[in-house]
Amino acid sequence: MMAEQSTPPVESEGTGPGRLRVFLVDDHAMFRAGVRAELGAHVEVVGEASTVSEAVSRIAATGPDVVLLDVHMPDGGGRAVLEAMRRSHPQVRFLALSVSDAAEDVIGLIRAGARGYVTKTISPDELAAAIRRVADGDAVFSPRLAGFVLDAFAARPDAPVADPELDQLTNREREVLRLLARGYAYKEIARELYISIKTVETHVSNVLRKLQMSNRYELSRWAADRRLV
Repeated sequence: MMAEQSTPPVESEGTGPGRLRVFLVDDHAMFRAGVRAELGAHVEVVGEASTVSEAVSRIAATGPDVVLLDVHMPDGGGRAVLEAMRRSHPQVRFLALSVSDAAEDVIGLIRAGARGYVTKTISPDELAAAIRRVADGDAVFSPRLAGFVLDAFAARPDAPVADPELDQLTNREREVLRLLARGYAYKEIARELYISIKTVETHVSNVLRKLQMSNRYELSRWAADRRLV
């Protein structure tokens, strides 16, 4: 009688010794939890942070392969993390993951040292693939964003991206403006940015005042002229 042979189990993606170590930086706990859950089968999430100071200390302590980095946070955002880490930990690669797809955000993060930039509409499988490509040394962008980078670096590679009117606005005001210009209702903006409707109204009022405009239609036209939409 032939002895029964056992078949070794098939190892799932991300469970072997080459599993990538990823760190999450985002000021929304619910978003971090969602990303952690979605990426669990693909990578090892070794830590997370909600502020720049937390991110800098914890990235240094954990030494991840790739950091998923939000662009806008209350205390300085992704660029501040990059500037603090790039000299002391050059081996760590950064992939921006943001709700923002504005040209100045994309170019600013890439100039600061990020290896890629994708928006939060990306699927979990696409995000896992982007992380692996960044870890391998590739540059990764959502399709629409690659054009911003090519245009900026081809035209004037050392020129800062500056707009005096836009510079009046806080990071959060820019996010609200961008979504408003796309036709989002206040309720939809609140849900997208994890803030209250009252806070959205306050941001819109501040933007109208700073830009000396009277309604959302003027704001939408202004945002479109600057390719913020």
